[in-house]
Amino acid sequence: MSVSLAIAGKPNSGKSTLFKALTLANVEIANYPFTTIDANHGVAYARVKCPCTETGRRCGKCIDGERFLPIKVIDVAGLVPDAHLGRGLGNEFLDHISRTNAIIHVIDASGGTDMEGNVVPVGSHNPLDDVEFLEHEITMWIYGILNRKWNQMSRKIKAENLKVEVEIAGQLMGAGVEEEHARIAIHDAQLDREEQHKWTDEDLQKLCDHMRKASKPILIAANKMDAAPKENIENLQKLDYLVTPTSAEAEMALRMAANARLIEYLPGNDDFKIISEELSDKQERALEKIGSMMHQWGGTGVQKLLNEAVFNLLGQIAVYPVENEGKWEDKNGNMLPDAYLVNRGCTTHDLAYKVHTEIGDSFLHAIDGRSKRRLGEKHELREGDVIKIASTR
Repeated sequence: MSVSLAIAGKPNSGKSTLFKALTLANVEIANYPFTTIDANHGVAYARVKCPCTETGRRCGKCIDGERFLPIKVIDVAGLVPDAHLGRGLGNEFLDHISRTNAIIHVIDASGGTDMEGNVVPVGSHNPLDDVEFLEHEITMWIYGILNRKWNQMSRKIKAENLKVEVEIAGQLMGAGVEEEHARIAIHDAQLDREEQHKWTDEDLQKLCDHMRKASKPILIAANKMDAAPKENIENLQKLDYLVTPTSAEAEMALRMAANARLIEYLPGNDDFKIISEELSDKQERALEKIGSMMHQWGGTGVQKLLNEAVFNLLGQIAVYPVENEGKWEDKNGNMLPDAYLVNRGCTTHDLAYKVHTEIGDSFLHAIDGRSKRRLGEKHELREGDVIKIASTR
């Protein structure tokens, strides 16, 4: 599992409910701030159409033709204003998000919780404030780290004619900022790299804001969609973010009901089927309410949210290495035994290294499992490719 996501948001936004809905992990959920103190780690699954549906066989690795690929998720402590100064559990929060590829920002779209996570009347809080709040906290956290030694560092860069992006990345390594992020941020902030010793405090904060955007991509879960005023959802969707309306509570209820064999439900479906004849009146009413909401919204939005994060925000694709390109099997006759998530633009040679270092070192060529065409080492893979790697190993 190379992809990891942080589930973030202010206390009581529904992020721990979303985490449990995605992972069925046993986490504490309550209606008060700071229920989550230590980060919860779990595994969720992105959903893709399995290539075996193109054949007359089933691979045994999918469910009804749907393949589920594991993703690491971390439910971090709730964030409050001035977290970058250590308020609340801010230090723990920021430390955990530094280790992930992207952030799912869970927002109470109903406007029923204030900035601190306390319950207020629905519609009385503006969810847009929560977006700005998270952006500010992460930017100021990065700025705080960079600013500690900036004067000393900028003098050294000028005196020794060093690359400014390399030095910045070195200082911010613990925050998950890489050289490419720094290079992009300097360009987007329109700063003169040759005059970095003249950058003002305002310049540094602007730089850090762009490094946040480059290194910490964010997807918004407009949670509690069924209770949210229509304008709240619409205003969030106008932002320059991927925004997915969700009901984590409904998804968790469905996942638990399916686990208890009360219903048949595959995450991401827009409906479910009751299979138990022993439901209580309360359970029937609850499922009827969820079914009505799913009909209105086209599902709970939770699986869509995860897929958006993995495939659109992070640009991943699913590929399937095999040893027998004719039957799409490994040496033991298992069909499509493995599925890899790789970056869009990944080549056949890159895939060989992901399978095994020795296979990468001894790479000869690849073969497309569909066309049986020979592929060179620089051939870029596409979503759903079935690939045989030929090597001298």
